[in-house]
Amino acid sequence: LIIRDEKIKSELISKTSIKHECSERNACDVELLMIGAFSPLEGFMDEKNYISVVKNHRDSEGLLFGLPIVLDTNNEKIEEGETVLLTYKKQTLGVLEVNSKWEPDKSSEAKACYGTSSLDHPAVKMIFNERGRFYLGGKIYGFELPIREFQCRTPREVRSLLPANFDVVAFQCRNPIHRAHYELFTNALKSDN
Repeated sequence: LIIRDEKIKSELISKTSIKHECSERNACDVELLMIGAFSPLEGFMDEKNYISVVKNHRDSEGLLFGLPIVLDTNNEKIEEGETVLLTYKKQTLGVLEVNSKWEPDKSSEAKACYGTSSLDHPAVKMIFNERGRFYLGGKIYGFELPIREFQCRTPREVRSLLPANFDVVAFQCRNPIHRAHYELFTNALKSDN
């Protein structure tokens, strides 16, 4: 979703009516959208897809999504139909064409996504304490990736590093892998389904 043509970038910027400074989490999600890590999404989920993912862990087309992909804000002035300039630490990440804005039921989201609404859970705490009052959905036009202190590879770059003609199971965890994780991905690798 990265736009390379400077003329198109200028046209998109000229359509923006408001600027949104992304949080670190927002910037990361914008990056993941731009590089295709959230494929087939072409932007943040609208309210319909958000509700579907929260209730069913699938978008409205039936594609599996464990968590909703949304941009949050406290800005009451952003309206549906606007084009928003997305910035992060003096970078211009891209623009968002807002097609959906709503105030989520964060208690329901937490309970459905994480099985609890307790603030003792770090992701639930994030939903309530870090995310803004409103969620925005819409198409992203990316300009530049956030500058990171560490290297992040795109899905295409990771695939190019994998051995040819071998099945690969990938697993990401915020902690060291323990026995249950090991069993899950080794069984997945052996599975016919």
